[in-house]
Amino acid sequence: MPNPSIKDEELYEELRDDGASAEKAARIANAAARDGRKAVGRRGGKAEDYEERTVPELRKRAREIGITGYSRLRKDELIERLRNH
Repeated sequence: MPNPSIKDEELYEELRDDGASAEKAARIANAAARDGRKAVGRRGGKAEDYEERTVPELRKRAREIGITGYSRLRKDELIERLRNH
């Protein structure tokens, strides 16, 4: 049954099959429906790699996007949580 809050169900399912979280897939699918897939595909690439950031910078980013339970994570675990959010 289609989810009415997902605007591009086909893209959402592709992203979920590729391993994206439900939240991340929904954000991307809805942005693609709103702005066009081509526009969404051109975004990004301007931020430095997570591996180049310090742990306090990664914790700040986790706080900004609403991840909880990050204070005791090691750097590699924190990066994984950020990428899969």
